[in-house]
Amino acid sequence: MPWIELSLDTTHEAIDWVRTLLAETLEIGDINIVEYTGLNQPHPVEQHPQWTFTIYLYLPLDAQSRTRVEKIVNLLSPLHRTGLTTTIQTTVVEDKPTDANGLNSRIHRIGKRFVVLTPDASYQSQTADEVTLRLKTTLCFGSGLHPATILSLQLLEQYIIPTMNVLDLGSGSGILSVAMAKLGANVLALDNDRIAVVATQDAVRCNGVEQQVRVMKGSLGSGSEMGHWMGGDIIDNVPSIKDTKTFDLIVANILARMHIALADDFQRALRQTDAHGGLLITAGFTADHEENVDKALTKAGFEIVDCKRLDEWVAFAHRLVL
Repeated sequence: MPWIELSLDTTHEAIDWVRTLLAETLEIGDINIVEYTGLNQPHPVEQHPQWTFTIYLYLPLDAQSRTRVEKIVNLLSPLHRTGLTTTIQTTVVEDKPTDANGLNSRIHRIGKRFVVLTPDASYQSQTADEVTLRLKTTLCFGSGLHPATILSLQLLEQYIIPTMNVLDLGSGSGILSVAMAKLGANVLALDNDRIAVVATQDAVRCNGVEQQVRVMKGSLGSGSEMGHWMGGDIIDNVPSIKDTKTFDLIVANILARMHIALADDFQRALRQTDAHGGLLITAGFTADHEENVDKALTKAGFEIVDCKRLDEWVAFAHRLVL
């Protein structure tokens, strides 16, 4: 059966943006991500020192192909205009290639302990304290390849303590919820996007942490009034939790404007005990937003205790001030 192959090169941080945008195109059944080699683009003008991955998409060649391709090109054109991806190349192929050389079969290490794998990848742990995170290739944020996710995992590795009661706000693929559960925490995973909720539920089952993670469609406090975490549309009502002094730690890998708007909700939802000190981990923003995020959190009663950076991306750890 012939297929239309669409391909584009991306920067490090663009991978999850592409996947999030493509979640709107339900016709896509196959996505393959490989390390950038420079062979995809025929024109030197598009060569870029920071291209890191090439994405391949496959659509059946039929009467609807042209409409589907145009929809995908239009969805991703903003990323190309801002220099995050190349233009989309299209070609017709007789067969879809296997994923033998793709990232879906590749070991991806984060921090000192985390290893991201696909569900069926064969892997033998190298150390006794290694934590494996098995994830399907989904069209939602949280592949483990985006700098914001990497920084979040590095901070969680440092601050999660077993038996903590934690909130993953904007759970996406479920990678952070699974990581916290495997570090011993009890997790409430919230997202206001139905695709993300399904992906988180699938990740929880795949990693065998159902007893430690509860997945809900919803938001925290005023977040339900502010739209989709990633700027998309919400087509139905999203419930809001207004828990007070419930969580020992909250992690939120979402846009800067959401952190700023939810600063007081974060403060109300966190609790302080002798064992756990009301920690908030925020990520999903770049250095040009960090001052405003820190200012809003400081005003709400937090003090910064840690900060990690990767390229222009920033992640904070704040603690409630006694």
